Amino acid sequence: MKILDWYILKRYLLTFVMMLILFVPIGITVHLAEKIGKIIENEAPFGEVMMYLLYFTIYFANLLFPLFLFLSVIWFTSKLANNTEIVAFLSSGVSFTRFLRPYLIGGVIVALFSILMGMYLAPNASKGFYDFKYKYLSGKKNNNNRNVLKQINENDIIYVSSFDASKNMGVNFTLEHFEDNKMTYKLTSANIRYVEEDSVYVLRNYEKRIIGETNDKIILERRKDTIFPFDLEDLTPEDFIAETLSYPKLLKFIEREEKRGSKFLGRYRLAKYQKWSLPVSVFILTIIAVAVSSRKRRGGMGVNLAIGITIAMVFVFFDKIFGTLASQSDFSPLLAVWLPNIIFGILAFFLLQNAKR
Repeated sequence: MKILDWYILKRYLLTFVMMLILFVPIGITVHLAEKIGKIIENEAPFGEVMMYLLYFTIYFANLLFPLFLFLSVIWFTSKLANNTEIVAFLSSGVSFTRFLRPYLIGGVIVALFSILMGMYLAPNASKGFYDFKYKYLSGKKNNNNRNVLKQINENDIIYVSSFDASKNMGVNFTLEHFEDNKMTYKLTSANIRYVEEDSVYVLRNYEKRIIGETNDKIILERRKDTIFPFDLEDLTPEDFIAETLSYPKLLKFIEREEKRGSKFLGRYRLAKYQKWSLPVSVFILTIIAVAVSSRKRRGGMGVNLAIGITIAMVFVFFDKIFGTLASQSDFSPLLAVWLPNIIFGILAFFLLQNAKR
């Protein structure tokens, strides 16, 4: 790589890191100011609060990853344009395509980082984030109404009135077993807890009612250690489970839910496709940012930032709108994830052609 490549690549990566360092603490401060009352009220331990803020940092950075990248590229490219450095580069015989190369190299580095974060780091952080949220930040009324009802196979239906992911425990557990559309037995317990060390479920105040032709047989036990034909994820509230699974686990989970005919498949597939669409959006937004900010404007850097923020907000708007359509309707999750990239990819092509001229 030549001096020009190292110069731009270093500015690309350093500005992106600085953008994260500047904006993530602001997000943490605003979020903490909003939630501090409930944290104090529920007497959350200091150590758990610190871990929650760490999880929130990763969650927040992953959520607004494209926006931070886009603004950072516009910021330092606008400075290059205002200092007439870009004019000097191009006047020396460097083509605009050649000038763009270090940006694309930086995009590869950031895209690889986003893949690692999206497939492994962000799911673990999301799990910790939601565990703390439902343990300390959601009111009791909200928690108790989180009814989870699932048909786990052709014969079994499970239910818990609430589920605490931080303790791997559900309250008011019920399992109903059917054969030939007739219930043959029903299990109930005050709570159910999964013990990872032993790979068993522990039930308290266990009751099994075996339904007979004339009389029912009832089995009562104060504690029951057993295994079930379902996984811990089946007891997790539907609205965030896909975000807490690493990519390999998510693929297995979706395959199992497809066999069960889950009504939340659109939401799960959306989470899967997003892990691959984000790295592609890194390149698209990088090209748009360079094309918009490489020209020296009369209004200076402020005009470029205003244009960039507008484009970034429209991108986020499209991403959220199509994502909501896919998770709450029959709209294709694949199309919902890639349509913003397609639209802005076309925009990037036309802006790049204009910038070359």
